[in-house]
Amino acid sequence: MTETNIQHYPCYIDGAWVNASNGATFDVENPANEQIWATVPDCTIEDAERALQSSLAAQKGWQALPAIQRARYIMAIVEGLKPKRDLFAKLLVQEQGKTLPEAYGEFDDTLNYLTYSAEAARRIEGQIFPSDNPNEQLWIQKVPYGVTIGMCAYNYPLALIGRKVGPALVTGNTIILKAHEATPVTASEFCKVVEAANIPKGVINLVSGKGIDVSSHLVTSPITRLISLTGSTRAGQAIYKSAADNVTGLVLELGGKASFTVLKDADLEKAADAAVISRYANCGQVCICNEMILVEEEIADTFTQMVLERVAKLTTGDPMGDFNMGPSVTGVGISRVNEMVQQSIAMGAKLEIGGKRPDGPQYEKGHWYAPTVLTNVTPDMPVAKEEIFGPVLPIIRIKNYEEAVAITNDREEALSCYIFTKDINKIMHAINDLEVGTVFVNKQIVGYIQGYHSGHKRSGIGGEDGVHGIENYLQKRAVYFSYDA
Repeated sequence: MTETNIQHYPCYIDGAWVNASNGATFDVENPANEQIWATVPDCTIEDAERALQSSLAAQKGWQALPAIQRARYIMAIVEGLKPKRDLFAKLLVQEQGKTLPEAYGEFDDTLNYLTYSAEAARRIEGQIFPSDNPNEQLWIQKVPYGVTIGMCAYNYPLALIGRKVGPALVTGNTIILKAHEATPVTASEFCKVVEAANIPKGVINLVSGKGIDVSSHLVTSPITRLISLTGSTRAGQAIYKSAADNVTGLVLELGGKASFTVLKDADLEKAADAAVISRYANCGQVCICNEMILVEEEIADTFTQMVLERVAKLTTGDPMGDFNMGPSVTGVGISRVNEMVQQSIAMGAKLEIGGKRPDGPQYEKGHWYAPTVLTNVTPDMPVAKEEIFGPVLPIIRIKNYEEAVAITNDREEALSCYIFTKDINKIMHAINDLEVGTVFVNKQIVGYIQGYHSGHKRSGIGGEDGVHGIENYLQKRAVYFSYDA
């Protein structure tokens, strides 16, 4: 790729396209081949402050609009996106590395997130309680926080924008988007649709930046009243601490380590299909992915063979082509994954398949890692202790249901888990016993917009999606109202 092919994608602040105040930029690479194909502004603290002031200036006017009018603006974004389905899908492949079918799925999910939020405009409810005195009423009114920061992870650069922008706007907040440094282009392209939809200036702003200065300024500013982050547990902890001085509201969806329990009475064909789909989707870069199989000893050999047969059929290659899996987003991430694999092998895990960069000249550049399965894994190994966030599937043998619960609950990450069994009593107990935000029962990885995506323990606070997700963008205001007899 020559320098003339490199396109620049500016930021969007106060209704205008801008570059960094000091002119700095940084490169965006294609994870499939490591070629630089775009640049974006490496914003400064001054740029972040401009975005904050713009969002603050716009917020009261935006809040004053009827919710249904705010919804019409959101739907204008949806309508503006629809003709650009191919454009955004190809951008996602080039920027993030997911396969083209996955990219189309992400685009469609984005429309759904935005549409669901717009449709909620007439369903924002308050409450009236009886007073203790005559000629009085007690109201609970829902009000927006104000200026919101939407910080997106690199695994779903477009869908996470829809997931945050929709609820923030319909509830009367303004939002500053801060895209991940590895995947900032999609956000810039999204803001072109925002501009065409005539969203009032300052309601949606976008900044990009490679270091921590911009993010830190946004998080610690007293102007910021709510922060919505999708990211790692470590990032969430840092933001939690940084937001403490201003007691800023937080919605944190953080890391996970989902166990995938298969009991001896399970439908093994269904479980094996689900185990593979739920691990290798998006190259394993989904926070609710199957991170480790826990399988009862009586069926372990049979089930392991079923999984291996399915993994062996997975194809890896050019994400624009007809393959099941593309590259990982970052080289740092895939190096970390390989280090965990090698350390676990050194501790006694058995490599059944994968465990390296795929063979062939087409894989010499790019962040590639073959679909990998490890057996003889024990809970003390790195692949079982840490979130992998990559295409590696550890298999751990367990004695019974109780051991599966113990392994699942003996962690600080508590985002999700899976259990496959036909025993309704165990299912009912599992729903109560498993200390996670989401339990998949005889079900592969999925996320419905009307559900609720939240983590327990160190996997987050608050949550997103559905009626409960929208509630997290609202505060409650009590009104004690006395009137004349």
